[in-house]
Amino acid sequence: MMTPEEYLASLNDGREVYIYGQKVADVSRHPAFRNSAYSMSRLYEALHHPDSQELMTDIDPEGYRTHRYFMPSRSCEDLLKARDAIAHWSRLTYGFMGRTPDYKAGFTATLKSDPHLYAPFHDNALNWYRQSARKVLFLNHVLVNPPAGRARAASEMRDLYLHVEKETDAGIIVRGAKMVATSAAISNATFVAQNSAAQYQPGGEEDFALCFILPMNAPNLKIICRRSYEASALSPFDNPLSSRFDENDSVLIFDGVFVPWENVLIYRDIERARSFYSASGFLNRYPLQSGTRLAVKMDFICGLLAKVLESNGSDGFRGVRTRLADIVALRNLMWSLTESLCHNPEPRHDGSVVPRLEAASTVRYFGTQMMSQLKPVFNTILGGSPIMQVSSWLDLANPELKELIGCYFQGTDQEAVDRLKLIKLLWDALGSEFGGRHELYEHNYAGNNEQVRLDMLRHCESSGVLEQCRALVDDCMADYTPDGWARPGWQFDGACRDRV
Repeated sequence: MMTPEEYLASLNDGREVYIYGQKVADVSRHPAFRNSAYSMSRLYEALHHPDSQELMTDIDPEGYRTHRYFMPSRSCEDLLKARDAIAHWSRLTYGFMGRTPDYKAGFTATLKSDPHLYAPFHDNALNWYRQSARKVLFLNHVLVNPPAGRARAASEMRDLYLHVEKETDAGIIVRGAKMVATSAAISNATFVAQNSAAQYQPGGEEDFALCFILPMNAPNLKIICRRSYEASALSPFDNPLSSRFDENDSVLIFDGVFVPWENVLIYRDIERARSFYSASGFLNRYPLQSGTRLAVKMDFICGLLAKVLESNGSDGFRGVRTRLADIVALRNLMWSLTESLCHNPEPRHDGSVVPRLEAASTVRYFGTQMMSQLKPVFNTILGGSPIMQVSSWLDLANPELKELIGCYFQGTDQEAVDRLKLIKLLWDALGSEFGGRHELYEHNYAGNNEQVRLDMLRHCESSGVLEQCRALVDDCMADYTPDGWARPGWQFDGACRDRV
């Protein structure tokens, strides 16, 4: 497993990261990424720390130690331990870093469970599992084509969409763009594939049906980053979250990138490129990470709301307490769903287990709705208090303002500096551009919202659950006819009791 120092050193590998018109020389030291990279390094520190190593790690059957979620689970107990390891990592970022290395471990662990799903590249699958597990590699992913020409066939969009340009004895050369690469600047490699809703047509669009893993320093791979919330943060006091937990999102441009055959998992196979999500068990596994991380974030949100209400002096109001209860209920729901993911798991043919799709699809459904349910509660019960702030920490040091701020910005039994510290945290979490990005992330991280719902319904149909629901209604309707009860026991004498 990488140490914190090895992780940070791994980022200085010649990768082409661009932000504010410049190529970044050293990601781990650049003001746009350094705190986020350090936050990520603390996760690696937890893997080695004597107080958390037993909680976080286990020994793979091949003999090396790795994060519990980076290897296939063999039982309900294994899944619960993996959940607890995920939760420990999430608490180190208060749930605000969603694409930590364990997110993509939801996929890489399946490479060991069923490598032959990627035949003739099954050896590649096993090799990438071993690399990922041994080092606890940090992978990002890009699954979506640029948002242009969505109504057109992919074959008409070769100038934009990622595709095979040339095949050689040593590998393939690809060209085009993919998005959204969350934390690409501070990860080790990217997993490139199609989202499950992609509809490529056989006989003309096989060049788009690809799945491969590529180091971030691959020649001609350009990482084009959005604006850095970390770089624009005023101070830790003013931006306590965005200054250190900004998962910078980027577009990856493959400008004639060479992909060695040993990095390829699926090549020009439309059906396999579409179906591997469900066939591999990834759809079953990744909600354990995303759901647990969101549950930790909801712990934080509940505590934050409770503390602001106490500061406002409104925490005892009946109506306010009922809305706080709404948020607590969402928190309880998400933690309960993580339990459901681990219990009664679905067996795989190799003896490993994964969460059942019924539970996994439910996490995807509720997880993508949670922030949209949460935000109106804050807007309603906090009123204008979140914007009663000073401009920055510098105002607190101004001798002309210090006494006035101390008087007029105080909370209920709370000094002004402590209240402002709390309100700044609240605003960074929910009201800032960083907070807006998080709301968008939570709404879309599981994919197209319609597809999330359709996936859940499709599983309900294919597993027979919906048929069981129909059968329950049929049983009820079989109890009676227009002439009375069809089954003995209930009584009806044929008289209509409601006649005037």
